[in-house]
Amino acid sequence: MILKLQNSCRLFVFSAAALFLAACTTTEPAKNSKNIPQQSDRNLFSQLGKSDIDRLADVEMRENTQTLRMLMAKLYKRNPRELRKNTTFNAEEMATSVFENQHGWRFKEIGEAQDSSAIQQAFRPDYQGDRVMSLIVGLQTMLIKAHGGKTEFYITDSIEPQNIFNAARNVEIAVWRLSNARDDKGQLDLLTNELNDHDRNLSFEREFGKIIGSLDLLAITLSEKYQRGITRVMQTLSTALLLPFGL
Repeated sequence: MILKLQNSCRLFVFSAAALFLAACTTTEPAKNSKNIPQQSDRNLFSQLGKSDIDRLADVEMRENTQTLRMLMAKLYKRNPRELRKNTTFNAEEMATSVFENQHGWRFKEIGEAQDSSAIQQAFRPDYQGDRVMSLIVGLQTMLIKAHGGKTEFYITDSIEPQNIFNAARNVEIAVWRLSNARDDKGQLDLLTNELNDHDRNLSFEREFGKIIGSLDLLAITLSEKYQRGITRVMQTLSTALLLPFGL
């Protein structure tokens, strides 16, 4: 009996050591290889606190954040007048400042507006502030709010699928307004896609479509897990109001 207990203890210690080494070990990718994007923190001890749904939510939130950061830089490049309203940074530097600095997502340049208020502000005809910052900060803080105020998820967390579904619809509304909101001279408030005899650039539409698709996938997956139905609100985009959370 004592020998069996000793062997069990040795096995436990060996297994724990192996798990620790696995957690601390990383594999260098081959040069010039294209890898699937992965979580920056993939150690075993962190991942033990996550379910498959938590990992999916982690990836969705991370990828959508990176997409919005890229879209911010692209919007500034297409609309340099907005960039000049607040800074001497170039487009990439401004996006880095917004997404990496510690600011609590409150910017005096846009009146500290967040989520739906910031999105709506970006398309107000009389708004004189930075429309790009207002739109992107609004979208990012809306996503964070829809995910329960978090950007990383564990077993103890619960995400409401209806909120994620509503966030996807709000992105659709914002994209429609980007393509249609005009000033009193008939000019678009913010330039995005370019369609003419010489150029055909739909990259903005494609990137926003990725955000919408990933949100819908997460909403459906969460709905199946929690066995909760999703209320599918029918809206006409031209007159749609941004959907609330916490229904």
